[in-house]
Amino acid sequence: MIRFKIKELIAEKEFKERRKITLQEVADSAGVKRTTLSKMMNPSYQYSTTTKAIDSLCQYFSCKVDDIIEYVEE
Repeated sequence: MIRFKIKELIAEKEFKERRKITLQEVADSAGVKRTTLSKMMNPSYQYSTTTKAIDSLCQYFSCKVDDIIEYVEE
C-alpha cells in the first residue's frame, strides 16, 4: 500500500517555522487542491494522484519524492 506522509511534512515545517500551517495554505502555495491533499492524508482512502501534484509538493516542502510517499506492506 502507498502511504502519503503529508501530515508529517506539515508538522516538520510547522516546527521549523514555529507557526501553524493550514492545509489550505499548503494547497494554495503548492498549487494542489485542498481536497486532493485531504484524500492523500486519509489512510483508509486509496487515493491515486498525479506526478505533477507530487512534484509541486516536493517543491513546496523542499524534499524528495520518498519524503512524501512510502510503500507499506499490508
